[in-house]
Amino acid sequence: MATTTYLTSNFGSGTDDGVGQKSTHSVWIKRTDADNRSTIISGSNSTGNYMKVRFGDNDRLQIYGAHSGSVNCNVETKAEFRDISGWYHVVLQIDTSNSTASERIKWYVNGELQELNTATYPSAGSPNYLVISDDLEIGRNALDDNEHFDGTMSHFNATYGTVYAPTAFGETDATTGEWKIKTSPSVTYGTYGFFILKDGNSVTDQSGEGNNFTVGGGTLTKTEDNPSNVFATLNPLDIDTALSYTFAKGNTDVTIAESGGEGMSKATLGVSSGKYYFECKLVSSSVHGRFGVVSTATPSTVNPSEFGIAWQMNDATMQLVNSSVSGSWGSNPSNNDILMFALDCDNQAFYFGVNGTWRNSGNPTSGASRTGGVNYSGQSTLTSDFLTVGFGGNFFGGGGVQQGQYNFGNGYFGTTAVSSAGTNASGIGIFEYDVPTGYTALSTKGLNL
Repeated sequence: MATTTYLTSNFGSGTDDGVGQKSTHSVWIKRTDADNRSTIISGSNSTGNYMKVRFGDNDRLQIYGAHSGSVNCNVETKAEFRDISGWYHVVLQIDTSNSTASERIKWYVNGELQELNTATYPSAGSPNYLVISDDLEIGRNALDDNEHFDGTMSHFNATYGTVYAPTAFGETDATTGEWKIKTSPSVTYGTYGFFILKDGNSVTDQSGEGNNFTVGGGTLTKTEDNPSNVFATLNPLDIDTALSYTFAKGNTDVTIAESGGEGMSKATLGVSSGKYYFECKLVSSSVHGRFGVVSTATPSTVNPSEFGIAWQMNDATMQLVNSSVSGSWGSNPSNNDILMFALDCDNQAFYFGVNGTWRNSGNPTSGASRTGGVNYSGQSTLTSDFLTVGFGGNFFGGGGVQQGQYNFGNGYFGTTAVSSAGTNASGIGIFEYDVPTGYTALSTKGLNL
C-alpha cells in the first residue's frame, strides 16, 4: 500500500450481540519503514469508542482502544519489529467475554505467543470495535484519518465469534523449519468475518460472507512479492545518513539529494552464487548517477569504485566505475529509460543494458568468456563477500537529485506495471524485457533455485 492508500467498509455496523466479543485477525505483513506509527486495522463508532491495531513509533505491536470516552485497552508486545526485508505473520486474538483478563488479548507473530511490554486489558464484556464498527479501515487510523500503513499486506483474515490459534492460518515447514502460509484456511468466518488480499490486490471477500472492502485515498498495487517468495527491495536502514534519501512504493523507488558526497543505497538481499537479473527505470538524474552492485560489507558512505561495480552517467557518456573510472559505455540514458542488469556470480561477470539492448555487445549467457561484461574476478572485495544492488551518485561539486524505480521482479516501476512482460524461463518475477537464459529474480525463491 502507498502511504495514502487504505481500505474501508462498514459492514460491521450493528449492535454488540455478544458473539462479536470474540474475534481473530490474521494478516501477513511486510513493512517498508520503521520508527513511525502505522495502522494495520482500526474501527470506530465515535471519538470515544474505538480500537486501533498498529505498529507503534517504538516498532512494537499495539492494540489501543477506548469505550465510552475512556481508554480501556493498551496491550503492547515486548518485541520490536523493525525488519523491512521479510514478512511477518501477525495474529491478534480478542475475547472480551473471558473472565480472565490476560486471556482477552493475545499477540502471535510467526506462530509464537508474544511477551508483553504493556498490558491494560479491556473490561469483561466490553465491545469489540474491530467488529461492531461504523467505520472499519485497513491501513489507516479510522479515528483521525492518519497513521497510514506503508508496506504490503497479504491474506488478511478476520473471524467473528470464534478465536483461532495461529496454526489455523500458518504452519511450520517440515523441511526448512520456517513458518509458512496456509493459503486457504479452514475456519468459520461468521457474520462480520472476511478474507481479503488473497489474490494480490483483491478486496473482494473470499470468506463467503460478502464483506467486501473498497479502496480509498490512493491506488492499491499488486506485487509479486509475497510470503512465499520475498523479493529484494532497497534498504532505508543501510544508507549514508549525511545524504537526503526518500523511499517510496514499497522501497523500490528511491530519491537521493545532497550537495556533496558519494552516497549509496543498498538492497535487502545479497548473493555470492547464481545468476540474477533486475531492472531500474531512470526517473531523474541531475548528478553523476550510479547503478550497479556493491559489497554488502561496504559502508554506504564510501566510494564504490573499489568495493563494487557501477555505471556512472558522466557528462554525455556512461562510464564504468570499477577499480578505476574508465571507458565509454555509450550515451547516457534519458529519463524514463529502463536500465537492465545481469549479475553472473558463478562466472564473476556483470552486464549492463538499456531499453532491451545490452551495451558493449554484452552476452550474459556467454559464461566464462564474459562477452561484453565486466570481469570482477580480480576484485577480492567482491569475490570474497556477498554482493547486493547499489544505487547512488557522485554528488561532489554541486547539488542534484538522483531518482530510480527498481523492478526486482515484482512487475512494477513504482506503481506502473511493466508495459509488456518479457520472457522469463525461471518463472520467478515479471520484467519488462527478456530475462537471459539461466538468470532469475533476486528473491528468496531465486536464491534457492
